[in-house]
Amino acid sequence: MQEPVRHIHDKLGRPLRDLRLSVTDQCNFRCRYCMPEELFGSDYEFLPREKLLTFEELTRITRIFVSLGVEKIRITGGEPLMRRELPKLIRMINGVDGVKDIAMTTNGSLLAKHAQALKEAGLRRITVSLDSLDEERFGRMNGRGFKPSHVLEGIEAASAAGLKVKVNMVVQKGVNEQDVLPMANYFREKGHILRFIEYMDVGNSNGWRLDQVVPSQEIVKLIHAEMPVEPMEPNHYGEVASRYRYAEETGKPGEIGLISSVTQAFCSTCTRMRISAEGRMFGCLFASEGADLREPLRGGRSDDEIRELITGFWRVREDRYSEVRLSNTPGLKKKKVEMSHIGG
Repeated sequence: MQEPVRHIHDKLGRPLRDLRLSVTDQCNFRCRYCMPEELFGSDYEFLPREKLLTFEELTRITRIFVSLGVEKIRITGGEPLMRRELPKLIRMINGVDGVKDIAMTTNGSLLAKHAQALKEAGLRRITVSLDSLDEERFGRMNGRGFKPSHVLEGIEAASAAGLKVKVNMVVQKGVNEQDVLPMANYFREKGHILRFIEYMDVGNSNGWRLDQVVPSQEIVKLIHAEMPVEPMEPNHYGEVASRYRYAEETGKPGEIGLISSVTQAFCSTCTRMRISAEGRMFGCLFASEGADLREPLRGGRSDDEIRELITGFWRVREDRYSEVRLSNTPGLKKKKVEMSHIGG
């Protein structure tokens, strides 16, 4: 029998609704804004397997979080498809009473091989990162020379398998803003939602500067001038993307999204808890410290005890980094967890 759900809120009144599980810190890309080659090269020591949470531990965590009101699970990395037998984990999580949605974020390079198995295991949605359709530019951005065709093949395989696909593009001034319109045109024709993400100061190693950010409203104006768009209502409370649909007179339907963490912070409706690859809880993508769950899981603590740890952590949560950044960008210096440990 499923336990009664105990809904909890943080200090700012935000409910806990979404859980993001990082299954590995490894990635086969070296994107400049996440894992630059000079810091994450071939000799970089990733976490040994014994420090990663097992599938059984990840499933147990999911069950406990569901008892606290979580219904949506997102699998992240690193690159999650570098974790062996990932469909097995999806199947285990899908068997947890109360889980209503399982999604995954991936760079797409290994997706064509695994899409069907992921769908059959219970994955419902997938978000694929792709920052350019230009071969040279994309190869430079991913740091390993991967071509867009590798990712596009994965996207089409996922769509053919019946997964709902979204595509994320990080837009960085002076790097790939010229790709906004080609990407919008391409994915509108393909029928996939494309979301533009403002270049963010995640982790400690991407050399972020505010003058490298292309504000979302500039992207909307650029697209609107060629293909008129109009705003849409959010799908649900806490949705991170502002939604726009192509106007009816443009002939072909479609939708884009804008994730504006820098210029239009959405901290006030954030409902997400993140578990890092080594089993630490983080209440914010930009957090500097987390709370350990791996030791309690392996130290014989009961579900009730772990539930109390989670509850205590969430109830004192007051993270709102992006809102603070908006008011004090030059003076905000803070060491943050690397995104390769907790996903996007």
